[in-house]
Amino acid sequence: MYGILILVVYLMLMLSLTVLFTEKEQDSVMFHVGNRKISAGVSAMSIAATWIWAPALLVSAEQAYTHGIVGLFWFIVPNILCLLLFIPFAKKIRQQMPHGMTLSGYMAEKYHSKAVKRVYLFQLSALAVLSTGVQLLAGGKILTTITGLPLSVITIILAAIAFSYAQFSGLKASVLTDALQMILMILACIIMIPLAISINDGFQPVINGLNGISREYNSLFSPKGLEVFWAFGLPTAIGLIAGPFGDQCFWQRAFAVKQNKIGKAFLGGAILFAVIPLSMGILGFIAAGSNFIPISQGTVNFELIGYLFPQWVMILFVFMLISGLMSTIDSNLCAIAALTNDWNNVSKQTNQVQLKIAKVAMIILLLMGIIMANIPNLSVTHLFLIYGTLRATTLLPTVLTLLERKLSAQGISIGIIVAMVLGLPIFAYGTLCNLSLYKTIGCLTAVLSSGLVALLISRIALKRDMAKGVSEGG
Repeated sequence: MYGILILVVYLMLMLSLTVLFTEKEQDSVMFHVGNRKISAGVSAMSIAATWIWAPALLVSAEQAYTHGIVGLFWFIVPNILCLLLFIPFAKKIRQQMPHGMTLSGYMAEKYHSKAVKRVYLFQLSALAVLSTGVQLLAGGKILTTITGLPLSVITIILAAIAFSYAQFSGLKASVLTDALQMILMILACIIMIPLAISINDGFQPVINGLNGISREYNSLFSPKGLEVFWAFGLPTAIGLIAGPFGDQCFWQRAFAVKQNKIGKAFLGGAILFAVIPLSMGILGFIAAGSNFIPISQGTVNFELIGYLFPQWVMILFVFMLISGLMSTIDSNLCAIAALTNDWNNVSKQTNQVQLKIAKVAMIILLLMGIIMANIPNLSVTHLFLIYGTLRATTLLPTVLTLLERKLSAQGISIGIIVAMVLGLPIFAYGTLCNLSLYKTIGCLTAVLSSGLVALLISRIALKRDMAKGVSEGG
């Protein structure tokens, strides 16, 4: 019963915050990027909250429990590093396109190509669908055990909550509620972690659990540590470092924050983000160190809290879980809404029509996410790794373009398609069959093939144009 009450309280809290402190937007530019002057502090909390998706709350604890500090290292470090690496490129895109809203719009303007725009729209939109499905699946699995409601009903409720405030004022609502969600998550960690340590015989279980439940993962470079690197660390690092570069949520915030505060916003976001998976990892260490055996390793922190603590602590964790999930879902809604501006002829419509189209796209995204979350036997970890690989397909073409390396439109389009066609199936096969070599090959293929094919085709096109020019000149 208390699970349903939490959902109702959460809905009222986010709606009240949105209605009281934002205005219902009637202008599409304001809806998608606010006033382009969002402060660094609020932006940092929003960036951190958006990056704290289901895996940050669940996979971090699972990796700490199963693989100890080795697994947690390969989850946290790439997560932080990717936001730091993104900073100079976020600054560049804002300098080169100060009135932009989307990555696909930037690439289309750079290359004057509908094909480039379409392939980026597909990648960014597909990512939003997969990401939304992961959040609904992870949250739904836990909330079904608390509320007793079917997974299908829970996913619909979560989707409705996110839509209720995101459609009101767009990115402003997302950023404002993200800030509150981040505060709630940090407060929950501040209360839960010291309590978990004190109630469970001090720091000894944490120390005992640093090598995982099997006590075998004692070094990054030990045989077992290298197994984790090949099976989880490398594909995770590639997917995560490529993460912000292939995610409209972060480009949207780069366009919305005050231009001279972009670096501070993303640096602050990286620091704030680290608090959450580190805290969840400590719970994983405690579970491993105390020989706690969960029903599912994927929800070990949730089960440990239910085992150790009184019910009010579980309420804190559920609030934290919902905050982490909803911050990413509402960011995805704003991302897909902004991407509609790159659809054919949408930008030529009136503001009222543009906003209607944007909100319809939000609903379609949620429907697709609900369907995905209700597919039987789907794994949060597998989906997380697969959509991480999808993000990697546009990494090099985007980076090379921002670095002013001239590529051809044809090269970019073909390169990204090749990366998707080759890299994703190889990685998916390796993931489903738990074959580390195939996962690594799939990740590297997704990252490298798009850039290499784009460079090769662009060089051929340049030579052809030079030869043509010499011929015409002769």
